[in-house]
Amino acid sequence: MTDRHEGGCVCGAVRYVTRGDPERVSLCHCAWCQRRTGSAFGTEAVFKHTNVTFTGDTLRKYRHLSDESGRWLDQHFCGTCGTNLGLTMEAVPDIRSVPAGTFDDPGWLKPGSIPFRHIFLRSDHGWSEVPEGMERYEEHFRP
Repeated sequence: MTDRHEGGCVCGAVRYVTRGDPERVSLCHCAWCQRRTGSAFGTEAVFKHTNVTFTGDTLRKYRHLSDESGRWLDQHFCGTCGTNLGLTMEAVPDIRSVPAGTFDDPGWLKPGSIPFRHIFLRSDHGWSEVPEGMERYEEHFRP
């Protein structure tokens, strides 16, 4: 794997570079992630905050308060095209997620070389199967 990966929004107004491997790839099946992505789950590569650098237009954000924990989660996005460009969370201020599909070539994110973790499976609708060997959690792995 190369140490540096690039990506950005649909319109090109925001670009980013990541350094190093992500801590993990989280596939979140919670109802909020289903709504924010319009899909079965959100797929986020999780990096240390210092390993992600954004350039171009300033990101906008939406702050969501969890109805379970009461903690905030900020969804960052391009102000021009609306592309989701990741999450930051009150519970873990030292990490930054990047949606896997926003990398220029997301094919480098492979199970086995990076931990893949499916969370909030209690909200799974059965639209896709979780492959054998991946970490599975009915709720979040962190209390």
